Amino acid sequence: MGYENEGTIFALSTGLGRAAIAVMRVSGAESKNLLTRLCGDVPPPRHAALRKLWQDAGTKENLLDEALVLWFPGPKSYTGEDGFELHLHAGPAVIKAVAEALVAYGARPAEPGEFTRRAFTNGRMDLVEAEGIADLVEAETESQRKLALAQSDGVLSKLYQNWADRLKHVLAHQEALIDFPDEDLPPEVEQGLLTEINTLINAMQTHIREGERGERIRRGVVFAIAGPPNAGKSSLLNWLADRDAAIVSPVAGTTRDAIEVNGSLAGVRVTFVDTAGMRETEDAIEAEGVKRALFHVKQADCVLQMFPADDQPKTIFPGAVLIGNKTDLGPVPAKVLGETVVPISLQSGEGLEALRQLLEQKVEALTARSSFGAPLLTRARHKAGVQEAVACLQAALAQDWPEMRGEELRLAMRALGRVTGHVGVEDLLDAVFGQFCIGK
Repeated sequence: MGYENEGTIFALSTGLGRAAIAVMRVSGAESKNLLTRLCGDVPPPRHAALRKLWQDAGTKENLLDEALVLWFPGPKSYTGEDGFELHLHAGPAVIKAVAEALVAYGARPAEPGEFTRRAFTNGRMDLVEAEGIADLVEAETESQRKLALAQSDGVLSKLYQNWADRLKHVLAHQEALIDFPDEDLPPEVEQGLLTEINTLINAMQTHIREGERGERIRRGVVFAIAGPPNAGKSSLLNWLADRDAAIVSPVAGTTRDAIEVNGSLAGVRVTFVDTAGMRETEDAIEAEGVKRALFHVKQADCVLQMFPADDQPKTIFPGAVLIGNKTDLGPVPAKVLGETVVPISLQSGEGLEALRQLLEQKVEALTARSSFGAPLLTRARHKAGVQEAVACLQAALAQDWPEMRGEELRLAMRALGRVTGHVGVEDLLDAVFGQFCIGK
């Protein structure tokens, strides 16, 4: 996808459908001229003013709407360009008429993400902050909102920039060792250089490890509900979803495929996956269901392994939460194979609130911030860039030639630069900004 970075663009920033207000955003060099033609004058910067909008304000021809108008002169605007907002009445006819007037004056509809791309191009934000804006628009839970807001506010960018600045300092010392080999520089220079490289490697590797938590917050925590037929898996899913999401039947093997339900626990997005009952079978369809169940078990962040009171499991999935169901029909052991069992009855409701609290604790543990409080990595692209930087720094430590070590340090800086968008990112921009909604 290519963008025409010239010209003035506009887009509806609010959603389509019945509403009281629709916000039309405009950005570009001709913004002031367009606003003057619509309402006759330009209000004070960043002050809402009530204005009549005309097809041609000079002749007062064809009244389009009466709207709140906000003028944002560049560079102190979202995009860094001159721009304005029109808070229109949200009727489709009003929106259509105003859009046609803007096109008649020379503006064009914006491409997805073009407003934010212009903000990036004009230095109003870096690539990591721009992705934070996209995540903020998509945020469904409190944890997603907080994580996206921190990223869009530059918390993650500041961490990467700090690493880049420290690498520059290391590279400067390395260049001194290369340029002045006969100057008898103190040995502390090279030793300090190597120590700082090791410190950076450790910090980056910790960031990568903690990244799993950030990715879970962004995409949600996945629980797979597994166990033998008639263990109560579908009933548990329905209780967690607070609706009849899955068919419940006393007939063993009712669930043949995976059923997913989204929800929220401890302010974090969660997905519960009900899977087919696991058992040996000659039925080809049921066997495929068991195969898919095992796939979801392997992909899940946590497995809820259920069993009925009269059928204890012979094996336990790693890290699984053991749930013994049907306590109303018989006792459930406190432990199975050394692992603690959560006793419940989906029929009577016994133990369900305790189970919910346990699941919330599990979610909090899977998404908790590290003790040192560094911002969490959130995207595979960021992870790949930091991993590349680590590989280059490790290669730098292995080099005997100072010139080769210096080159590896430069490659590490470039890897970090591509994450924030400061170097070599043209091939990334379309993919990053193409995910945005039109009004961003």
